Amino acid sequence: MKQVPGTGYVWHSAPDGGACFPDGDGWIYVSNSEVPLVGGASAVRFAADGSVTGAYRILNLTQINCAGGATPWKTWLSCEEYDFGLVYETDPYGNKKAKAHPAMGRFKHEAAACDGDRKVVYLTEDQRDGCFYRFVPKTWGDLSKGTLEVLVGDGPGPVQWKKVPNPELWLKPTREQVAGAVKFNGGEGCYYADDVCYFTTKGDNRVWAYRAAEGVLDIAYDDDLVTSGEAPLTGVDNITGTAGGDLYVAEDGGDMQINVITREGVVTPFLEIVGHPDSEITGPAFSPDGSRLYFSSQRGASGVILGTGGVTYEVTGPFRA
Repeated sequence: MKQVPGTGYVWHSAPDGGACFPDGDGWIYVSNSEVPLVGGASAVRFAADGSVTGAYRILNLTQINCAGGATPWKTWLSCEEYDFGLVYETDPYGNKKAKAHPAMGRFKHEAAACDGDRKVVYLTEDQRDGCFYRFVPKTWGDLSKGTLEVLVGDGPGPVQWKKVPNPELWLKPTREQVAGAVKFNGGEGCYYADDVCYFTTKGDNRVWAYRAAEGVLDIAYDDDLVTSGEAPLTGVDNITGTAGGDLYVAEDGGDMQINVITREGVVTPFLEIVGHPDSEITGPAFSPDGSRLYFSSQRGASGVILGTGGVTYEVTGPFRA
């Protein structure tokens, strides 16, 4: 853990999922901490010229906060990655107290992505036989009440959603409660844009595309389908995208790269971190104007999750429009 430059705030260990939020002429980058007992999340505030103007805590005393997702109403959903983990809704601006949302299910959460067209939140689960969920809030903008559903079908292909009977208090895990639920090998990052929710599964190195308007599940990338040379993208993890339609996929291990999947379907490395063989790349997020990309090396060169080795980076564009 090290001080954020220009502030007295000590950045957290094991930085993981992140997102950016507008803040007047500047912006805020939030990041989770994937450690037990004191995990939580922090935020860094930037001025319009990109200089740091402050840093602070937005979530305290939660466990193994892995990924999450931004909401259209400018809050950050921080997800706990353990069997009874919760989704916490936090305020990136540091004004409101964080709230737990048990109605979104207690399971090994990974990431979340909001679909404002259908007014649902998609959720991934990091288990070898995990599921893909959506939460349908009773009122859009209020995640305290609603219905948790799980994706059902043979997939890839047409799929549907069925209600999870006991999302909060259970003896049988949520992923085992509905017959026919599609199983995914290690659900990771999740990103929604233009009627498609993209999510990754690390166990089989796939990027999935749930085409919400058609109710169809497709595979957008699979390293086993690469027929010439080595697969450029392995250890798929966090995922984000640009306004122009390119996807940026971070690797957990692999070559310690962020790869781009272009809107034309080309897969190519964008950057590589050298000298961090026992780490993973986490938290890729673009500033609101798309001019800067933030991400972290979770364990840095040390490879120790509870140590001081985690590093958060900024890359300045321009990026492909």
